[in-house]
Amino acid sequence: MINAILRRVAYAVLVLVGVNLLTFLLFFTVNTPDDMARMNIGGRRVGAEQIEKWKAERGYDQPLMWNEQGEGTEKLTRTVFWQRSVSLLWLDFGRSDSQSALDIGREIRTRMGVSLQLAVPIFILQLIASVGFALLLVFFRHTRIDFWGVVLCVLMLSISSLFYIIVGQLLFSRVLKLVPISGWAPGLDALKFLVLPVCLSLLARLGGEARLYRAMLLEEVGKDHVRTARAKGMSEPAVLLRHVLPNALIPILTSAGSFLPYVFLGSLLFESFFGIPGLGAYVVDAISAQDFAVVRAMVFLGALLYVAAFLLIDIAYTWVDPRVRLE
Repeated sequence: MINAILRRVAYAVLVLVGVNLLTFLLFFTVNTPDDMARMNIGGRRVGAEQIEKWKAERGYDQPLMWNEQGEGTEKLTRTVFWQRSVSLLWLDFGRSDSQSALDIGREIRTRMGVSLQLAVPIFILQLIASVGFALLLVFFRHTRIDFWGVVLCVLMLSISSLFYIIVGQLLFSRVLKLVPISGWAPGLDALKFLVLPVCLSLLARLGGEARLYRAMLLEEVGKDHVRTARAKGMSEPAVLLRHVLPNALIPILTSAGSFLPYVFLGSLLFESFFGIPGLGAYVVDAISAQDFAVVRAMVFLGALLYVAAFLLIDIAYTWVDPRVRLE
């Protein structure tokens, strides 16, 4: 098992190197450092001196990938590629391209805590609610409850998350005045700002996930060992909880685990609409301000979290099903 994990870690490193290189080529092929300077300073009416000053302050005044004037290793290390792209591999995110030139690593650490306060409750409650609703539909399969439950799931997944946000803010914040419409506060005061986005996110994703989990559970209901347990007199709830659900955990774990990166990166839509200063809002602000350093850092961080999440999912398979072995 250790060898399999080490091999997958090696694959993950190769993936991250490839993502890093591809991201660098895409960003610096489409936009040169001069273009980035113009967009950050103020458009086309920018003098050459201002551009050179901006590039020098942020390290873009060096050659892109190879420094002919450098000596020894400086030919590689004194380049934009090494200092602004390769450095991401050891989580040195550098500074933003904006006028404030903030430390990206510090911003990520600060904002990730905020994103976790929103995303962790959503992840846990979403998994419980979706699996619970799917089990309820399977328990009442081939009945009107199952039929109308599936209809409700299709209806819910057909509605955009944006609709839930707008209607939820209008109803619960403006009309009923139960919770703030947006904003943020540290400590326990954050709870009143988290209730509405958490509930709306649960509602927006419940239909799609419950319908998916229902299909996974129904596939297990017809297996021989389930029919045997039912023939021995085991009650239907016990059959579902002790035989059907454990055997459906691998596909459920795969589906739920793909959401793990968003637990750390935050929700772009919900953080932006509710004024929550997490990583999702940070990415939106960076795109609006054309801050390419922040966008590159977040692309790399997203790739890192994805490969880490799926590595954890592979390891979790061995815990969920003892028959699975990593070899």
